[in-house]
Amino acid sequence: VQVNNRIWLIQLKCLKDLVSMTSTYESCVEAVSPSGSLEDAYEMLQCIATTSDENHKMTSIGVNQFFLIYAASLVFLMQAGFAMLCAGSVRIKNVQNTMLKNLLDACGASLGFYTIGYAFAYGGDNFGGPTTFIGTSNFFLMDVQNYAFWLFQFAFAATAATIVAGTLAER
Repeated sequence: VQVNNRIWLIQLKCLKDLVSMTSTYESCVEAVSPSGSLEDAYEMLQCIATTSDENHKMTSIGVNQFFLIYAASLVFLMQAGFAMLCAGSVRIKNVQNTMLKNLLDACGASLGFYTIGYAFAYGGDNFGGPTTFIGTSNFFLMDVQNYAFWLFQFAFAATAATIVAGTLAER
């Protein structure tokens, strides 16, 4: 039990050092202070493995969040393309109206998806099952953990609304 408690304390120290951006080896040498015994070598390897796993997890999460935000920005920029397409297909006197309609579609989609859209789509796990037909939680983004995922889904919802608005130009 004594060895397990010491390993747990060393792992905690290594994770704390991970935040301060010291190297894995340096933080583990400080935590273990190896004396050359077999037990210290085992603890050193355990500390290095734990810290490396945490570094990999944090890097993976960061890269995933970055690509979600990048993809969301690309999808949201599709709205500008649809606005230009819509502006090119209407008469000159209606271009301002079409552009305003596209802008208001993006604004309305953001408010609608923020208030109830995300909750209806992804808030349906309150009743014990994997999902329900319609969401019952996460209204106004309450208890949402991944805002990058929300941004990605919002971009698609707003772009879908703009596509529909473009089909109704001058109709």
